[in-house]
Amino acid sequence: MINVANKLPEFEAPARPLPAELISDPAIDRGLASVRGHLGVEIAFVSRYVEDGQRELTHLSSDLELPMGPGFREDREESYCWHVLQGNLPELIQDPADHPLTSDLAITDFLPVGCHVNTPLRLADGTVWGSFCALGRTPDRSLNDRDLAILKSFANLAAERIGASLEKEINHREARKRVESMLDGHGVSTFQQPIVSLSTGEPVGVECLSRFPDLTKRGPDAWFEDAAMVGLGKELELTAVRCALDSLSHMPAGLYATINVSPGTVASGALRGLLETVEMTNLVIEITEHCQVTDFDELAREIAALKAYAKIAIADVGTGYSGLRHIVDLKPDILKMDMVLTRGIETDPARKAMTAALVQLAREIGCSMVAEGIETEHEARAMKNLGVDCGQGYLYSRPLPVVAAQQFLLGNAR
Repeated sequence: MINVANKLPEFEAPARPLPAELISDPAIDRGLASVRGHLGVEIAFVSRYVEDGQRELTHLSSDLELPMGPGFREDREESYCWHVLQGNLPELIQDPADHPLTSDLAITDFLPVGCHVNTPLRLADGTVWGSFCALGRTPDRSLNDRDLAILKSFANLAAERIGASLEKEINHREARKRVESMLDGHGVSTFQQPIVSLSTGEPVGVECLSRFPDLTKRGPDAWFEDAAMVGLGKELELTAVRCALDSLSHMPAGLYATINVSPGTVASGALRGLLETVEMTNLVIEITEHCQVTDFDELAREIAALKAYAKIAIADVGTGYSGLRHIVDLKPDILKMDMVLTRGIETDPARKAMTAALVQLAREIGCSMVAEGIETEHEARAMKNLGVDCGQGYLYSRPLPVVAAQQFLLGNAR
């Protein structure tokens, strides 16, 4: 009978492979080696319980040539570990001959087992994941409760490492599932935030911004971070681009729309492949600088090819990774200043100086400047006085659903 107090994992068939970081976890390996050294035994290992009533070795420390290693499976009822968990054997066994049950277990004579110290590995929720065990091939009457306590201390450390790795794997799996549910585009919506001329106050365009379910709990950045973490960053970005393009069918004439794309997705060529299939005018591809460029030459070549389909904006200027030389080499049509430079610029000489330098750079290379994050009349006036062409921020409008954005743009035009 299974002890109902021992909560076992919900076994899958087959059990999921262990994460690579857990298989080669140096902390667990050091713990096993330390226990072996302290107890003076030849073998120490970690095992987990899996489907079909089996247990599997996951980590092993031994100088012996053994017929089993990580991945070895056996019926759990043939192991000392299982019977310790069930209360049929004690955690500390100085000599198996003291306990009649051990004579029924093949491993006793197979290794042979001379002494055995074992404790269940329990995760934070109480689940018994497996066991932490050390054994010698000869009896040892000197083993005592203090030795067991030391083994338990290392077992607790191993359980923490295992629990953290499993939680990370679960989070990774859930994140992938969430992202995959968005890739058909049905869960992604596009909002548009107006961009206005600082000299006239009239709208000149919009920035398309993706929105996802549960916006109050997880913002767009979290969705794209999840996608990058699970290897679906490019796929989610392209989904967002397609949704943004679909939202532009009724844009007022003469206004442009910017769509955000990371350098990696641009460099992959996938964006150009998408734009080749659509007919769109006044489109701007906005490349964020918050993502570090791994191959600048490749990015520059792809941007040059994209200019047949859209203008190019470099976002986050002043706070991103690229230096001014890279900005010059990319030959953008628009520079978008990060809102960090906008905050309180009217009273900050350093921000004013940097903005003035960027305005001069923009004029020299023939592109326009947009200041993001303008929230006050003081910030707008300062940017205008410094020669910034356009502004974007809550002073003018928050990001709006497509219909509301069109009403805003048309209302301002009238």
